[in-house]
Amino acid sequence: MAAPGALEPAAGSVPGTKVEITVSCRNLLDMDTFSKSDPVVVLFVQVSGSSEWKEFGRTEVIDNTLNPDFVRKFVLDYYFEEKQNLRFDVYNVDSKSCSTLKQDFLGQAFVALGEVIGSQRGRLERPLTGVPGKRCGTILLLAEELSNCRDIVTMQLCANKLDKKDFFGKSDPFLVFYRSNEDGTFTICHKTEVVKNTLNPVWQPFTIPVRALCNGDYDRYRNGDGDRDRGSHQARAGTVKIDVYDWDRDGSHDFIGEFATSYRELSRAQSQFTVYEVLNPRKKCKKKKYVNSGTVTLLSFSVESEFTFVDYIRGGTQLNFTVAIDFTASNGLPSQPTSLHYASPYQLSAYALALKAVGEIIQDYDSDKLFPAYGFGAKVPPDGKISHQFPLNNNMENPSCVGIEGVLESYLQSLRTVQLYGPTNFAPVINQVAGTAAQVTDGSQYHVLLIITDGVISDMLQTKEAIVTASSLPMSIIIVGVGPAEFEAMEELDGDEVRLSSRGRYAERDIVQFVPFRDYVDDSGNQVLSMARLAKDVLAEIPEQLLSYMKTRDIKPLRADPK
Repeated sequence: MAAPGALEPAAGSVPGTKVEITVSCRNLLDMDTFSKSDPVVVLFVQVSGSSEWKEFGRTEVIDNTLNPDFVRKFVLDYYFEEKQNLRFDVYNVDSKSCSTLKQDFLGQAFVALGEVIGSQRGRLERPLTGVPGKRCGTILLLAEELSNCRDIVTMQLCANKLDKKDFFGKSDPFLVFYRSNEDGTFTICHKTEVVKNTLNPVWQPFTIPVRALCNGDYDRYRNGDGDRDRGSHQARAGTVKIDVYDWDRDGSHDFIGEFATSYRELSRAQSQFTVYEVLNPRKKCKKKKYVNSGTVTLLSFSVESEFTFVDYIRGGTQLNFTVAIDFTASNGLPSQPTSLHYASPYQLSAYALALKAVGEIIQDYDSDKLFPAYGFGAKVPPDGKISHQFPLNNNMENPSCVGIEGVLESYLQSLRTVQLYGPTNFAPVINQVAGTAAQVTDGSQYHVLLIITDGVISDMLQTKEAIVTASSLPMSIIIVGVGPAEFEAMEELDGDEVRLSSRGRYAERDIVQFVPFRDYVDDSGNQVLSMARLAKDVLAEIPEQLLSYMKTRDIKPLRADPK
């Protein structure tokens, strides 16, 4: 495909799916004298990268019960790569006022959405707290994925009599699809290939998840008067806007026209061709006799359901998190403020920040919260030999640390006991995790290796060989580069553009995601925001990488059915 260079995706994440939360409570405090409490649950969502909480919604009030099962659900966009903190406040409603300040507080629970999804069968029970000296009972949360989020669309389009834009030839048309956001802006979600030198192109069929195309909103794309929002960039949520361009080599692609539709209208092509007029608003204003700039016909449209990341997690698939940290001398003496390992009393090092950012999200999907953690590139006691996979907790038999805090503690302890040295070898620790991953390949276990490093790989050939071998196993590799070094070699390992190969063998899947940490540092010094930005990017590919492994092995979730 000749990629249209000037059209890059707009900022904003595609929700991994929509999740419905059902809430129940047990053994609530009884605050009413002559009857039982009349409970309501208020859900607050924490704004990413800040301490601010915003009210998301409320259940109905259920009269006279200490064990309510609420009917009203909370439907949330779920992003695996983000820490989505939720707060559930429970009140006894004593007045008609909407203000919670006028109601009796019965307790609250804090939980991450990932914890609910990652719990056994999507069910989580938490104690309610917040009323001093009282047992407040418990809250039960059930997470269920909405069925339309698993739909995958395959469609094919062609065009007829498009405007001619090239002086010496015909146009080179391609299509750009946008989904609308709640605030009226648009986010790019697909680009077709370029068909050269024709005004009547036929594009290849392509596949796209429904959630990426319309965020699961099937119908709304008309304005208040019932008219289509063509030519208007104030489209409603649910609009699918398609722009038609003539491709130019220098990236200054010529706009031919646009049209808008909805998922529901597109789906009618399953029984009939649908023809759209391509309109150019500027031409329409200037030329009285202007009709259109051609037409686009939807030739075919089909929908299939498939298993999702949430299906596998709810079915019992565990994410196993392993950490490998660079202890080479190029990081600088840890005791010096110039060192990348230096941690002041007021600020974590770049290594610790990257570890917390990724680990605190992944740990929600690991039931035992035990994480193997290694260092590489140091001389280790007692004999001072160079090691490229020494356990941070100094326990060769059991390198696992308890929780992310345990990994951080062992990392800081290792800084005080080993001598930073070199070289920077990745292959040993990749092979170590690959060996573990190879022991269980039935889909019940999936491994994520986080490598944090400051520089150039010394064993590039061996690392490429290790990754190609690991690409057939249930594992992914995240590499975070810290410090000012150039990381060109890392880009080669991240096979987004060109599939990684070694000695004539190609990687079965793209399993590596590389990012330089400096791209995520917040200018104001807000470490929480820096961590949120980093996690969002480095973890975004994990669900698709897990799904690609399951699909190639025809592994179905242990307890799930896409219907």
